[in-house]
Amino acid sequence: MKEIVLDTETTGISVSEGHRIVEIGCIELDNLIPTKNKFHCYLNPERKVSEKAFEVHGYSDNFLSIQKKFKEIAEEFLNFIDGKKLIIHNAEFDVAHLNHELKLLGKDKIKNEVIDTLILARDKFPGSSISLDSLCKRYRVDNSKRVRHTALIDCELLSKVYINLIDQKEPTLDFQKHNDRSQTLEKHNIVYFKKVIKPTTEELKKHKDFLKKDLRKNFFN
Repeated sequence: MKEIVLDTETTGISVSEGHRIVEIGCIELDNLIPTKNKFHCYLNPERKVSEKAFEVHGYSDNFLSIQKKFKEIAEEFLNFIDGKKLIIHNAEFDVAHLNHELKLLGKDKIKNEVIDTLILARDKFPGSSISLDSLCKRYRVDNSKRVRHTALIDCELLSKVYINLIDQKEPTLDFQKHNDRSQTLEKHNIVYFKKVIKPTTEELKKHKDFLKKDLRKNFFN
């Protein structure tokens, strides 16, 4: 199963204020193992970067002004993610900005299934910090390269965090909370899942032998 770990950087937080994407990073996973397939580009947002956004990623207006525009990479990007599940931290933010860019070009919204690792982390560690840096620290993922927020580095870190999250995901029993969240995120196809681990043939045999041994022990005692 192929998945895409995705991250974006933008000129600011709010799409409603006309903020645009300045960087897209994608790493492909095949059965949770990173492949050599990556998609990465800087973009000319055709507007100024806000001061707060510049503090986060450090991409200046001069640097971005010479980059390609989203319309020039849109088809390549859509082909790269076509038919694959998207893994995003705080997916609502990234998906909203991507859909805004597509809307400006008269294209349909992203229809990919999306797994939001922020939701996974929130359910697993309620009340704890669930930023990417905090999760890296929790899972002992080396994030020393993350001096600033950059899409491709964040994707590399998130791919490692994601594998840890799904391997240890516990089911939630808060059905009301789950239903409310599902309604909120339904429009973005954002979901999460619990990885099912099946015993091997050898493990099943050992378990069967153990049961036979235990039964004989109880019978003779």
